[in-house]
Amino acid sequence: MSTLVAAGRGAPSPAEARRAARPEPVRHAVARRSVDGTELGTVELDPEVFGIVPNGAVLHQVVTAQLAAARSGTQSTRTRAEVRGGGSKPFRQKGTGRSRQGSTRAPQWSGGGIALGPKPRSYAQRTPKKMVRLALRSALSDRAGQGRVAVVDRWSFDGPRTKAAVAALEALGLTGRVLVVLAADDAVADRSFANLPQVQTLVAGELNAYDVLVNDWVVFTDDTLPGGPSAGGGASEGSEA
Repeated sequence: MSTLVAAGRGAPSPAEARRAARPEPVRHAVARRSVDGTELGTVELDPEVFGIVPNGAVLHQVVTAQLAAARSGTQSTRTRAEVRGGGSKPFRQKGTGRSRQGSTRAPQWSGGGIALGPKPRSYAQRTPKKMVRLALRSALSDRAGQGRVAVVDRWSFDGPRTKAAVAALEALGLTGRVLVVLAADDAVADRSFANLPQVQTLVAGELNAYDVLVNDWVVFTDDTLPGGPSAGGGASEGSEA
């Protein structure tokens, strides 16, 4: 017994072994620009948020749960107890040569109730917070690895104008579907992007893995960049795990 204890005293714990086997985060640097495309320098993305190896299994489970929670679950069919009619026996029990029937609203009758049909229900799934955070970091790391993360200093629009938003996207070289992560006080930018079908806007605190994955580009400002010096709500949520 003492030999076994002595032999196992220096062995790492399972948690330590997992941490030791975990690959080092990759560091990414992106250009920091203004809305007119002028380069203001570079900013290094937080490697704990943008540089991990994406966990595909966790991403799948979290996105599936998010889509399931969005289902209304209001579909409903009527059982034989809920359809009208069928109160009397359609014909006598014996002597007709037909199978016995007790109601014309049984499931085998036209106009009858539905057997084992759908009823209103909730499709929500319980997802641990650590998995949600890991899925978000995995999605952001995937976009950063593809060079699909952009950073602007701020959205300096004079007023809510779609034309100014289109010009900003062209100056930044953003094509395809674009996710713009806004601060709580970026109401002018939110209205400017509202009429563009290829652009989705989100408040930093609502940033999630699904919306990152369905868009080609993710655009942050200095205030909403996760792990940045002035990161907003999305930063703290994305960099905790």
